[in-house]
Amino acid sequence: MNKLSERQKTILEKIIEEFVASAEPVSSQGLFQKHDFDVCPATLRIEMERLAEQGFLEQPFVSSGRVPTDKAYRFWVDELLDEEGGEAGPERFSQLFGNGITDSLSFFHTLTKEVAELTSGLAVSYLPGKELLLKEGWGQVVRQPEFNDTRKLSSFVEMIEQWEQGVLNETRLPQELEILIGRENPFPQAQNFSHLVSQFFFDGQSQGILAIFGPKRMDYSKNIKVLQSLSKKVKNNG
Repeated sequence: MNKLSERQKTILEKIIEEFVASAEPVSSQGLFQKHDFDVCPATLRIEMERLAEQGFLEQPFVSSGRVPTDKAYRFWVDELLDEEGGEAGPERFSQLFGNGITDSLSFFHTLTKEVAELTSGLAVSYLPGKELLLKEGWGQVVRQPEFNDTRKLSSFVEMIEQWEQGVLNETRLPQELEILIGRENPFPQAQNFSHLVSQFFFDGQSQGILAIFGPKRMDYSKNIKVLQSLSKKVKNNG
């Protein structure tokens, strides 16, 4: 396991944030102009080269900037999970749970839609006991620049179908928050995508699974917080 200095961690974090926001390779010059790392441009370039040598950054084209690798995203996600959990969307979840779960179909449809809107990803929920599977967010997720490539869109759809089949067959039911990034996914066509999935028990009894799918360049910080917020709300209403 590579040991990164605090400076390298900060630089890597900013590169990931910039790439998540822009979907464009990040140059040392652009990074220097936008952030104060308390180093000169030459030092910043050296640090980025070191991060690349350690497998955290790659250069898609000879003359382009750098983009995060699977290893970089995994490092970042593990750092986020080690931090004190935050929340995203607690007000919306509070309102939803405040109405009570009187109609499972209506409740989970609304919940899935809320998660999709909060994360800008494809949200999929599944109730094993009722064999109910819902998807929301196709319209927004396919507007991500990655899906300008129709081959990637086709691979994404195929990955979702295979994941659904595994859940319906109960061969892939997570016990807690699971985050699979790029090649960590068990599906060969999923190397450009990531997903977060967690299991919940509503009212202490009704089992539910909720997953967030999107490009590997997703906002892991926000998406993790959304699921943490939902988990907290479920426990408080259990």
